[in-house]
Amino acid sequence: MDEAVSYTDYFVVLTGANSRQTRAIAEEIQGKLRSVRRAARVEGEREGEWILIDYIDVVVHIFTSAARDFYRLERLWGDVPRLVVPEEG
Repeated sequence: MDEAVSYTDYFVVLTGANSRQTRAIAEEIQGKLRSVRRAARVEGEREGEWILIDYIDVVVHIFTSAARDFYRLERLWGDVPRLVVPEEG
């Protein structure tokens, strides 16, 4: 992202099956990182359709499938190099 914007280095984009799962993913991420760093801002946890966790140099976007299809961040930022991380298991 640093080639396209100055406010962050990476976007991490994840999809949960439903809003309950997106909230669980967000909670797990924040819990694992809490001892190392705290998020500067968290948005959307109540609704759970699109949760944004801003760690300044890394911004985490957690979507439901419907919200990810609607907002299409990958299309919006299509000219930015992507790093696809394979699923475990």
